[in-house]
Amino acid sequence: MIRECNSQIMEETDHGIETAISERLKTLRTAAGLTLDELAARSGVSRAMISRIERAEASPTAALLARLSEALGLSLSAFFADDEPAYSPLSRRADQKLWRDPQTGYLRRAVSPPGMPSRVDIVEVDFPAGARVSFPPRAESRVMTQHVWLFEGVLEMIIGETVHTLHPGDCLYMHIGDAFDFHNPSDRPARYAVILDRGR
Repeated sequence: MIRECNSQIMEETDHGIETAISERLKTLRTAAGLTLDELAARSGVSRAMISRIERAEASPTAALLARLSEALGLSLSAFFADDEPAYSPLSRRADQKLWRDPQTGYLRRAVSPPGMPSRVDIVEVDFPAGARVSFPPRAESRVMTQHVWLFEGVLEMIIGETVHTLHPGDCLYMHIGDAFDFHNPSDRPARYAVILDRGR
């Protein structure tokens, strides 16, 4: 019974997030003065898929959202950020926004207090066993850097031909304009933080 209730809550939460993403994408595209066709050309994501996302009929993957964010001149963290004025420098865990990647099941938690005048965003990720997420090269992100700090499990960070294997406590600094992969090669979940510096 409890499992059924938890499942229902998660489904309702996921639906709410899909709606929020659809509204956010349409708002950002409109504010940028882009048509669906123009955003499709910039991002390499089909017009049909963008339209489905904006109607909350499709759940975008992390890699797809990164491409759309890049085309809008934003980081993934900025895509999820609120435009409303900051109301508190304290971010309570219960209030932090969650998003689950429909392809891998990885869970992203926005830790940083929203709306603060800081270039730094902190994200916590629960990464399932065997999961892999690939991010394409992003020209607009070449000014951005990030630290990947592993708390639990094993994580491979693949940057070009280089593979960095992280164990608990390890922290990797990297630029994010080039293509890179997150990969959990183990049969257990990994948990890590991403500390992103937008560089501007």
